[in-house]
Amino acid sequence: MSAAHWVSAFLETQAAERGAADNTQLAYGRDLLDFTGWLAARQLDLARAQRADVEAYLIGCEAEGLALSTRARRLSSIKQLYRFAFEEGLRLDNPAVQITGPGRAKRLPKTLSVEEVDQMLVAAQSHGRTPEDHLRNACLMQLLYATGMRVSELVTLPLSSARGDPRMLLIRGKGGKERMVPLSPPARVALAGWLACRDGQEDRARLAGKPASGFLFASRGKAGHLTRHAFYLLIKDIAVAAGVSPAKVTPHTLRHAFATHLLANGADLRAIQTFLGHADVATTEIYTHVLEERLRDLVLDHHPLARDR
Repeated sequence: MSAAHWVSAFLETQAAERGAADNTQLAYGRDLLDFTGWLAARQLDLARAQRADVEAYLIGCEAEGLALSTRARRLSSIKQLYRFAFEEGLRLDNPAVQITGPGRAKRLPKTLSVEEVDQMLVAAQSHGRTPEDHLRNACLMQLLYATGMRVSELVTLPLSSARGDPRMLLIRGKGGKERMVPLSPPARVALAGWLACRDGQEDRARLAGKPASGFLFASRGKAGHLTRHAFYLLIKDIAVAAGVSPAKVTPHTLRHAFATHLLANGADLRAIQTFLGHADVATTEIYTHVLEERLRDLVLDHHPLARDR
């Protein structure tokens, strides 16, 4: 079986059995394409490569100046491919199983202050060319901050999930896993306003003989919903309108702000883990480091013994 067939079979399995998202499969595909290309340049292939070859590839990645996170992800892709190959009987061994990754540099997530988020929520209410845009943008921002959703989860919300003035929102996350998150009163108001507007859009579409969209944030594009890229650009524009530096604002920054602000106000870490859809609480614990940084700054700025005399 050729390298292309190995990778194709692996990706199909990831999608079918593990529910891997499209972006995850694309990342696996890019990593494995680079690795198989490196092997082919040395007259090697996936079936014959040994541990020393995998390690040499990783050393080459480091020599290229690739980030720790990129190298760690590439090793993860290679390990998972060879685990699949071993389980499927394509190889009798796994040459990558004992290779230790380069680790990841600990980086604190960027976040926003409560005041900056408030400014953006207000700006979203009047951002856009039409009243419909204003309602949609206000709803997008309120839902994102109220729930801490991933942007991919937000833009693909089904219209049915908004029906009935929900107090809780059902979100389908990575791997098809579902979770419930509560909606704040402002988010419910924004959702109700946008839903009334969407119903009007649907009525006009039916009268025009056009198919109705099943997404809360519909779009005429191929995907049928607002894209991640379009929302990324939109949130930058809203930041500018709010007087917040767009360099520090991304959809994921609002997710970090959601978690950080909850933790700062006494929320339980396990509850935040559930809201964010993290499989492991260790992923959520990064937000405790954000608070530690802030507490240290608070002491250095305000404690009498920290002041110069």
